[in-house]
Amino acid sequence: MTYQDITVVTEGRIRTVTLNRPDRLNAWTHRMEAEFRQAVEAAEADEAVRAIVVTGAGRGFCAGADMDILEAGAAGAAGSAASEAPAAPAVAGIDANYAWRFSYLLRVRKPLFVAINGPIAGIGLCMAVFCDFRYMAEGRKLTTAFAKRGLIAEHGISWMLPRLIGPTQALDLLLSARTLDTAEAASVGLVKALPAEGFLARVQAIARDMTDNASPRSIGVIKRQVYDSLFQDLDTAWRRADEEMQASFGSEDFREGVAHFLEKRPPAFTGR
Repeated sequence: MTYQDITVVTEGRIRTVTLNRPDRLNAWTHRMEAEFRQAVEAAEADEAVRAIVVTGAGRGFCAGADMDILEAGAAGAAGSAASEAPAAPAVAGIDANYAWRFSYLLRVRKPLFVAINGPIAGIGLCMAVFCDFRYMAEGRKLTTAFAKRGLIAEHGISWMLPRLIGPTQALDLLLSARTLDTAEAASVGLVKALPAEGFLARVQAIARDMTDNASPRSIGVIKRQVYDSLFQDLDTAWRRADEEMQASFGSEDFREGVAHFLEKRPPAFTGR
């Protein structure tokens, strides 16, 4: 597939999706959003892919929504971000929680690693908090931005951010819209810091190590358990875990998990 606002590269079992508008610090556009979702869904469907890494081209990760979109919104134009926002989900129950603009990322069976190589703000940060792991190169900058633009906490960030770093820290970042460097973002638990030298390769290596040594089937089920539990009581989560444990005993990956341990060799998981 040919993309305009992103690039997609697969190396081994790792698929890297790069936001690719470096002249605009990879500012978010409607085209980028559509292409990004297409790329993630393609990686989800590809059995050869075990993990997805998301990064930015050039010196930025994502500077937020493209200013042309924001200006159109301020003028009340038909092309504003608000007027083109996705409609409310048609599904009901727990599935509705995964049908919003970025919450679908929580349902991707494969782990998503965000490699924040440069400035990240606004909608770019909203996307990142719905991924599984956030790594940030040392010396970079992060901000929520919304309050300084006369906006509110958009795209589910008011729900997800407190669950990652707690309500007080989330309110600080959202209400002040102040800028954090990598060290402070790591200190509140929002990201993990890595050296800027060889940054992307380090994140890809972390993704590779995880998915080479853990069952893809287990990863997918555990992700679903963790995120579903945000909407469940303990009794429901516990019963679901018991059901999934019984199902795992009949899987190829369980047999391989036991075999490679006993035979003291690297695993050869199939994901089945």
